[in-house]
Amino acid sequence: MLQLSVFILTCLAFTAAVQATETLVSEEPRAGCCRPDGVDIAQLHKSADLFYAQFKPKEAAHELLKILHADAGDFPALVKLARAQIDIGDLIPESSADWKERKFKEYSAAQDYARKAVRIEPNSTWSHFWVAAAVGKIAMVSPVSKQVDLSTEIRDAVEKSIALDPKNGSAYHLYGVWHRKVAEIGNGSRIFASVLYGKSLPMGSLEKSIEYLTKAVALNPTIIVSRLELARSHLANAQWQPARALLNSIPELPGRFSDDARHKLQAEQLLEEIKDR
Repeated sequence: MLQLSVFILTCLAFTAAVQATETLVSEEPRAGCCRPDGVDIAQLHKSADLFYAQFKPKEAAHELLKILHADAGDFPALVKLARAQIDIGDLIPESSADWKERKFKEYSAAQDYARKAVRIEPNSTWSHFWVAAAVGKIAMVSPVSKQVDLSTEIRDAVEKSIALDPKNGSAYHLYGVWHRKVAEIGNGSRIFASVLYGKSLPMGSLEKSIEYLTKAVALNPTIIVSRLELARSHLANAQWQPARALLNSIPELPGRFSDDARHKLQAEQLLEEIKDR
């Protein structure tokens, strides 16, 4: 059951940097700088964005909470807070005391903000995307029985995100990795989950994984981790040449996010592993 217990963890463990690759600038703050209470909403958004770009999610969250204090229905602040809370949870080291409980608290806060965003803008790709991302993170620190419940919810939220914006590369990335991880769950584990928990796991396929990750790369061609995950899906399907081509393309890409150096190293290691294939 180990594979079952960790599949959602890996599925949603792509970096917050990748989740943030598609800008939220189209979701402009509803309020301007001339509110009667003197709160400069636009400036607070700019400050939060700057902190986030500097990989300071706590500071970004602090600015965003000021916005919600002035306007609880500010949609951009809600989705940005969901993103920041996920990052805050990710930064909690697993070596720390009660790390699961601490991560769960941050991810639950992210989920709350994302669900509020859905209520305000049910037709926004980003509100549903961040629900999927937050629920996936909650699954990371939940018992296996809960992971079984959440796997379908993650899928449904991602599908809504894609339906609302077929050009949301981050959503395609998430769904592509989801399909690969679900496809890798063996029949024995599926039967065990059905008998033990009385629930069936959703189905995934390597073909769909490759299809969605290919779209993610086409939409965000300079995002290293999307190429890396697409290469992994090709490898899982024993397609050595396209995997090798993707991995060979990664060293030339500029590093844009905090985890890109690690992703480049992983690509190099994978190339070494398949050199004789």
